[in-house]
Order: sequence, then C-alpha cells, then structure tokens
Amino acid sequence: MNIEDFIPQGEQKMRIVQELVPGKQVTLAHVIASPDPVIYRKLGLDPKLDYNRAAIGILSLSPAEISVIAADIAMKKANIDMGFIDRFSGTLLFTGKVAEVENAIIEINQYLKEKLGFTICEVTRT
Repeated sequence: MNIEDFIPQGEQKMRIVQELVPGKQVTLAHVIASPDPVIYRKLGLDPKLDYNRAAIGILSLSPAEISVIAADIAMKKANIDMGFIDRFSGTLLFTGKVAEVENAIIEINQYLKEKLGFTICEVTRT
C-alpha cells in the first residue's frame, strides 16, 4: 500500500488527526549546576536574583497539570525559588543551591512514584 491510497480522490492534501494520550510520567528531571548567566536570561530568569543560588532544576511531566502539584512539593520540601510553571506543557523550572534543587527533584519523584503511581526517570546532572 502507498500513502496515496489513503488520500480521497480529488484531494491534494492528506489530513492527519493526532491524539495525545499522556501517561503518568516524569520524562526529564535534571539539575544544571553552576549554569552560565546567559542560560538564566534565555530561560526568562533574572541572573541578578538567581545566579548566586548556583543551580537550575528542570522537570518535564505528564499529564501537564501535575506540574502544579510538583511545584507545591518542591516549595514545601526544599529552599528553592520557583522560576516557571507551565500547566499546559508540563514544564517546571526552579532555582536554588545545588543540594536544594536536587532534593526538590528527588522529593517530587518520590511522591509521584509512591503516592500517584507515576513512572519516573533518573535524576541527571550537568
């Protein structure tokens, strides 16, 4: 079978319907230790406020709305400053000392795995 077999006669374009069926997962849990100030600026963070904290935590979560709960856990379990929460894409960014950022990510992963049955990824660090 060829792709042309799926295009109705007389039509020039093929229409594709895509669905997102999110699982319950953490697909990225990363600590950037000692990032360059340009990274802060490119992420929309203020290097004057955040750079002295020395680390950025980045998480990608699915379903996206769980980023709100993850942000709450991070704020309650570690001394971090929230940089960005996107409840539509599932992205979470925060800053703090390396140990605090790493602890926040570990606490988020632990809660999501144990209490909500999420599949979590390894915490990575650069």
